[in-house]
Amino acid sequence: MLKTDTANDIVSNTEDELTRFIDPYTDFGFKHIFGKAPNRDFLIKFLNGVFRGRKVIVDIQYKNTEYKGPGRDYRKTIFDLYCTGDKGENFIIEMQKAKVKNFKDRSIFYTANLIQEQGVGVVADWDYLLPEIYFLAIMNFKFDNSHPDHFIHDVRLMEVETGEQFYPKLGYIFIEMPKFKKSEGQLENELDEWLYILNNLKKLDDIPLSLRGKQEYERVFEIAEVGNLTPEEMNEYQQSLKIQRDNASALSYAIEEAREEANKAEGWAEGKAEGKAEGKEEGKAEGKEEGKYENAVETARQMLTDNEPIEKISKYTKLSLEEIGSLI
Repeated sequence: MLKTDTANDIVSNTEDELTRFIDPYTDFGFKHIFGKAPNRDFLIKFLNGVFRGRKVIVDIQYKNTEYKGPGRDYRKTIFDLYCTGDKGENFIIEMQKAKVKNFKDRSIFYTANLIQEQGVGVVADWDYLLPEIYFLAIMNFKFDNSHPDHFIHDVRLMEVETGEQFYPKLGYIFIEMPKFKKSEGQLENELDEWLYILNNLKKLDDIPLSLRGKQEYERVFEIAEVGNLTPEEMNEYQQSLKIQRDNASALSYAIEEAREEANKAEGWAEGKAEGKAEGKEEGKAEGKEEGKYENAVETARQMLTDNEPIEKISKYTKLSLEEIGSLI
């Protein structure tokens, strides 16, 4: 059963206000479910669902998530999860809670690190044979300008003209979770079930009926239950929630400040534009009046040359008798 949730929903620090199940979008929550060796069958099943038969993973081994690079001054990289498959494949799995700048570039950088690592400390006659490397991003945000119904992006090196895969050992899979809208009754396969759990775990009061009787899902809900966390795990989860709240608060403040600055700039621009427009209109009016006066004076001079009566000239030009007199 789903509980109501709002855009500003923040879990309190007090235990009695915590949701029954942990938030899998926190750093702790995601790793608690998928990042521990005893739970590696969860990650195996999830990965097999994502690859949809293109790859079948039998086993995985977790590796150090901190990559320091080959040199002392090399930029350190920290993955959310990093593991190898039973056939030597490398999998980088990232849970991305918020939209960040240059996320696609960062994804390429992460895989480039692992590719570059292969050439460090190898024998002179190394033949450049590389392992399979895959980057999987579970994103709690959407790409800009992507199709509203297309939420899984399977990106590979392809030959443009033929559409054939050029290099099969490097791939990127991006899952835009906000686009996954399926309800419990619409779940069609194992991947749907995992995505439904990720999207709704924090909001659930109990394991959904359609997932009961399936051992791996019942274990997921057991592991994810806040009441089953050890004191150390609870402290780690609370810290993870605090970081999430602080980041959300900082982001909200930054957005509000940006709006205020934008409103100020807009008001200044509007005032400037209005002033410019008013000045332009006034100038046009003045110019128009000046033009009329010059025409009237020219007409008066012509009429004076023709010996027309001053009263008649005043009537037709709208000039005063004094103005006409000054022209004689």
